[in-house]
Amino acid sequence: MRVSANFDGGNIEVVSLENKDDIQLAIRADEGGEFYQWFNFRFEGAIGCQYTLNIVNAAGASYPAGWENYQAVASYDRQNWFRLPTEYKDGKLTISVELDCESIQIAYFAPYSYERHQDLLANVQMHPMVSLEHLGLTLDGRDMTLVKVGDENPNKRNIWITARQHPGETMAEWLVEGLLDRLLDSDDATSKALLDKANFYIVPNMNPDGSARGHLRTNAVGANLNREWQTPSLARSPEVYYVVNKMKETGVDLFYDVHGDEGLPYVFLAGCEGIPSYDERLAKLQKQFVDALLLVTPDFQTQYGYDKDEPGKANLTVGSNWVAETFFCLSNTLEMPFKDNDDMPEPIAGWSPERSMYLGEVSLTAMLAVVDSLR
Repeated sequence: MRVSANFDGGNIEVVSLENKDDIQLAIRADEGGEFYQWFNFRFEGAIGCQYTLNIVNAAGASYPAGWENYQAVASYDRQNWFRLPTEYKDGKLTISVELDCESIQIAYFAPYSYERHQDLLANVQMHPMVSLEHLGLTLDGRDMTLVKVGDENPNKRNIWITARQHPGETMAEWLVEGLLDRLLDSDDATSKALLDKANFYIVPNMNPDGSARGHLRTNAVGANLNREWQTPSLARSPEVYYVVNKMKETGVDLFYDVHGDEGLPYVFLAGCEGIPSYDERLAKLQKQFVDALLLVTPDFQTQYGYDKDEPGKANLTVGSNWVAETFFCLSNTLEMPFKDNDDMPEPIAGWSPERSMYLGEVSLTAMLAVVDSLR
């Protein structure tokens, strides 16, 4: 038996490998020690043998409710991901696996590697409407890259999309990949209509350092980037600092910040009803956008989600709130589940990269529904 997490996005520590029926593992905390829940490791054993893996520090994770009715994801080829029998009991997360091959990768959600991120950037730059802008370097020296789609005509609306402020929420970059695939499809009428009316500014990975380090929520120095938007700094949160400055240069008419939620088994939006300047115009835009999403995909719903902030009480350190207040624009946080979507369950894969990508595709239809009303 062997366990390894010595690769991009890997996270696990071995406590004991002495008993195949009680392999004991622990999740390594993010930098700063406040958060942990993301795991991603390779397990090697004998074909046909049954193994029981216990994550012994699961009770202390950032969101213990996230373990309830949760199943770990796994893949033999790192392309096709499926769910493993998983149980949370007595403070331990127990994963059962019978090996069909000698090596299997097991993770909290299907990883989106830094190498795939680089492939995404390389592929989209081949399109004539795409240019890549280097915004700056992270604290670990990785590139912060902005994907610009459009001609930057100032008369067009400016749509900003960010993903993976919290690096363990890999479904967010899967969504961006699907969105870009459709946006750059010259045969897609929705995309063509949108690009006639809007410029897109997309940051597929807001937190490259945390992603490579195997963090759940923080960057290289332990900063939760989605609490840095009011006063970002080069010393603590250069990722947000660069994006904020670029937003001030371009302006923002619609902001779509893509995330994953550990506990809630649903797809939902968190709007900006609590910002000081929220008014009838923004409320009307929000309803228009929500209604469009409801129409284009049954994966999206409005019954379950976060409580709305009271008027004037929004936390302006949060990205979607800060952007809405600063640019007086339609601004949302989109949340997808780490678990399955209880409204549309899929027992083999649960919520998956494919469903995330499709949600990215149909998000463009909702954007087209509101684009003429954004100014």
